[in-house]
Amino acid sequence: MGRPWRPVLASATKCCAAEDAAVAPDGLARCRPQQSELSRRLASFRRLSSLANSPASATMAAASDGGKDGSTNGETPAAAGEMAGPLQLHSFGVSELRGVTHDFSASFLLGEGGFGAVYKGYVDAGMRPGLAAQAVAVKQLNAAGFQGHREWLAEVIFLGQFRHPHLVRLLGYCCEDEERLLVYEFMPRGSLENHLFRRISATLPWGTRIKVAIGAAKGLAFLHAAATPVIYRDFKASNILLDSEFTAKLSDFGLAKMGPEGEDTHVTTRVMGTHGYAAPEYVQTGHLNVKSDVYSFGVVLLELLTGRRAMEHVRGRSAHAEQQVKLVDWTRPYLSGGSRRLRCIMDQRLAGHYSVKGARAVAQLAVQCTAPQPRDRPRMAAVVEALERLQGLKDMAVSVGLWPANAPVAGRNAISAKIRAEVKGAGAGVGSRRRSASSKLP
Repeated sequence: MGRPWRPVLASATKCCAAEDAAVAPDGLARCRPQQSELSRRLASFRRLSSLANSPASATMAAASDGGKDGSTNGETPAAAGEMAGPLQLHSFGVSELRGVTHDFSASFLLGEGGFGAVYKGYVDAGMRPGLAAQAVAVKQLNAAGFQGHREWLAEVIFLGQFRHPHLVRLLGYCCEDEERLLVYEFMPRGSLENHLFRRISATLPWGTRIKVAIGAAKGLAFLHAAATPVIYRDFKASNILLDSEFTAKLSDFGLAKMGPEGEDTHVTTRVMGTHGYAAPEYVQTGHLNVKSDVYSFGVVLLELLTGRRAMEHVRGRSAHAEQQVKLVDWTRPYLSGGSRRLRCIMDQRLAGHYSVKGARAVAQLAVQCTAPQPRDRPRMAAVVEALERLQGLKDMAVSVGLWPANAPVAGRNAISAKIRAEVKGAGAGVGSRRRSASSKLP
């Protein structure tokens, strides 16, 4: 997996005073957390630690660092769709987690990200009271990586207090000497990123893509609807995990942030996230609110439509030069020109087996979610409603004649010369810079 994009624009974000700034060994500027923030987080962690290994009464979302009620706006837990039940986190020792992962064996390695390596393991029924025998995913902090104790602690605090069908479940943690580990439920289908971009895997059918989009949208909507909203801040395909039934669950809350309260419209923080998914106003100013997550969701919608990554490496004018093009910029000329123009950017591996009406609706929703101004983006609750209306549509492109039955399935250039010419003519009014970027992505 690629490392997360983490420039820190101290001059723009004003996230800390000069005396609080530090330079990490990797050369990137960091901001030391203020003492009050650390105190609140540590107090929450001690409270969670006291609950470890013993059931506690479940308030579904005591979501803030200070333990504020995170229930959704006036909804009961059942109405919000969360999993009711006792809060129970388990504290593990390093030796125990070495045992369940066969000493962090390379053959049990599931992947590696900015936090560290993730291993598959198996826990026995007798390891902890109330912990069923099951497969687990064990994430080990890389001391030399991009993330550290702060991100580990945020993960424990947020996932230790939230229960929802579309958030991955944290089972326990390890805090021993310098070791920081997290233990999650195992998600057998892996990440959405693997299914979309690894060509060795079978392509996701259109109906499954809509199901995944709905599940991920529900997870974000739940976080945003808390009394104190939670901003996920790193929404992307690799953080959407899939269970055996392709139910989407959000994972990796290391960068999650409590949203603005009262009359505040945003929080200002250091710029962190993944290039291509981060909202433009956040990158430029460090201003963060729930609409920043909506932008990232729109980028994932485009990935589901096109089968392309948020940032594409393309060849430049010279044979050896490469450059990156943002998916949002490349797709924009194609999203509002009707079904034939949209066909030019649809994932070729779908081979026309997608709903024409559904694809148009998803494209329009992606345009709204990636609007340059946050105020023009919809709320995630409205996005969920819009996506749910697209389930079960049967007007497949291949059956209505939009996608020729004999069109080549393999390859990323399988678009007829006729369609290319139509798109080129229809896009004559688009700015030259945008046309240039489009032509570089075949």
